[in-house]
Order: sequence, then structure tokens, then C-alpha cells
Amino acid sequence: MSNSGKKIIGLTGNIATGKSVVRRMLEHLGAYTIDADGLAHRVMAKGAPGYKPIIDTFGKWLLGKDEQIDREKLGRLVFSDAGALVQLEDIVHPYVLQAVELLVRRANQPVVVIEAIKLLESGLRTQCDVIWVTDAPQNVQIERLVRKRGMSQADALQRVSAQPAQQDKLAAATFIIKNTGSYDDLWKQVNDGWKRISPKPETGPLPTVGVTPGEFTLHRGRPRDSQKIAELLTRLSKGKRAMNKDQVMEAFGEKAFLLLELNKELVGIAGWQVENLVARTDDLFLDPKAATDKALPLLINEVERASSDLQCEASLIFPPMDLVGFDSVWEHLGYQRRNPEALGVQAWTDAANESMPTGAALFFKQLRTDRVLRPI
Repeated sequence: MSNSGKKIIGLTGNIATGKSVVRRMLEHLGAYTIDADGLAHRVMAKGAPGYKPIIDTFGKWLLGKDEQIDREKLGRLVFSDAGALVQLEDIVHPYVLQAVELLVRRANQPVVVIEAIKLLESGLRTQCDVIWVTDAPQNVQIERLVRKRGMSQADALQRVSAQPAQQDKLAAATFIIKNTGSYDDLWKQVNDGWKRISPKPETGPLPTVGVTPGEFTLHRGRPRDSQKIAELLTRLSKGKRAMNKDQVMEAFGEKAFLLLELNKELVGIAGWQVENLVARTDDLFLDPKAATDKALPLLINEVERASSDLQCEASLIFPPMDLVGFDSVWEHLGYQRRNPEALGVQAWTDAANESMPTGAALFFKQLRTDRVLRPI
């Protein structure tokens, strides 16, 4: 694979050591990031390249009512049978490598991060200039799996025990991140590592945009803005999304925030994440003093632009009910109101089901037609 002058960071570490949080932090700093394990899920979607080989190898008992492969059943099988895990990886890894190569080639960013739990054991290692490894004690890994993924203690221990030795990853590391402390400490470590790769400072405010010069200004939120973001979310959501500074700092491990000012007063916010090539905006609030037909397009267009930089295929937006009724605005922006099952692509449906708040509306827009790992 030709990297065309790009610097490639290979990011690995065993389960629940914080790889994905570090990947998102690097994305905030300006890297293009790839979740290789997320691509592996796409490989086994119905109609995708790995679907039939997996069924042929392990049997139709893995299928759910929707004829999709039940990843929980598959996980219980392969994490209790080392031979089955090798068979699965032999099917999935070649397709993941192809997808990663395509994404790296298309990326415009000078630094690319490839996150993969099996980075060192797969062909991905040879593509990386440096290896970053996240590390956490086993009891912390188990606690995180129980708290964040709802696993039982027994299942969490099985998952942790099935991983390759963490010491092997640490021995291969160019840079080690100890993820046992606060988010402030984690940000400091990531920033220190980033400066070794790219000394370019954080970007400042986005250019002034709007109907009248100087009327609206958009800013990309930074961790240093956490208190301001917490107060804005709490105020604009009327307490439904009440947050404090520490919760916003933690949220930065999952999403980005876009702040909208009207005559230097904060009047809007969008919080979104890009996962598995799908943008999901689940925080979207406007002050009534900001005209919706003017302010909403500014936020959505910038979310789309930033998401397109990350090669997103689709944008999913879950607006509060007071923004749902602006049909002409949504139509002008190219969005359609859908339910998750009507999206037509399993990865998009999964993203909607994972992120859609209870009772919320879903607005959908396809951002690109040349999809990665599209059905065959």
C-alpha cells in the first residue's frame, strides 16, 4: 500500500484499554482515523463480501430473523474456540485490509490513524510508521466492559482472557498511553504524542459565516471549552441534557462539538460523532433568538463538511421535537425523515439503532455513493 507521504499511526491495545477514545482525540487534533474493527463488522453484513464465507464455515444457526449474522452468537463461538477465531480472521482480515487501503488512499489529512485490536498480528502492522498502544490494568478493563457494555463479570473476564498478551503489544510500542487516570491526563498524553508526529497547533475558530458578515460565527469546540459547552447544552436543552464540565470532557472521547454565535453570544450547538463511516448528530439545540431557517443550515452544513472530510457515507440527525417541524428547512438541506429499518444499508441501520434516543425523530441524508465494502 502506498501511503502517498502520509504518516500512519497504528493504534492498538487490548479490549477496554481506551483505543477508541484515543482515536477520537487524535481525530479532534486533525488526523484521519480508521476503525478497522468497525470495518470488520461491515464485512459480515448481509450481501457484503464476508457474509457467505462466514455462513458456509460456521453455519446458518448464526443468522437472526433478519438474516443478518448475529455478532453476539458469533462472538461467543470464536472467543471460546481459538481455532474458530483463526478461521473467522482468515475470512475477514483480507477484506478489512482492502478497505483500509482505500480509505488511506482517499484521505486528505497528512496523518492517518488505524485502530485495530489485532494490528500487530495482521498485515496492517507493516503499513504503520509508528505504533501507539493503550494500556490499562485487567480489573479496569473488566469494570469498563461491565459498566459500558453491560457484560456480566464472567463474559467480561472471558473477553479479556481471550486477547493476545498485552505485554507483546507494549514491547512493540513506539508510544504507550496509560489510560487509568482522568480525561485531562489522557488528553495530555495524547497531545504529547501528537506533537511528536505533527507539531501543527490546534486550529482556531472557523471562518465567519452567515447571511450577513459578522452575524453568525462557527467555532469548533475544544476540551478547554468544556465548561462553556456544559452550560450551553444545559440551557438550550432546558435541562434535558444537563451536563457538567467533567461529563463534557468525557463526551469529547466520543464526539465533536460545533458552537454557533450570534453577535458574539452563543445561540446554538451541534454534537456529533463519526463511527463506521456514518455521522450521527444527537445533540442539536438552538436558542429561539436565532432564526431556525438561517441558523440550522449553518450548523448542519458544517457538520456535513467535517464529516465528508472523514469520508462519511451518510448523515443521521436526531433533532429535538422543536426542530422537527421545519419541513422546508430539512427538505432544502436534502434530508428525509426515516425510520432506521428503511435506510437500506445495514451499517446505517445499526448506527441509527445504536444512537437514536427513545422517541426521537431521525433525519437521513446520503453523503456519498461510492461506499466502502458495499454489498456484492
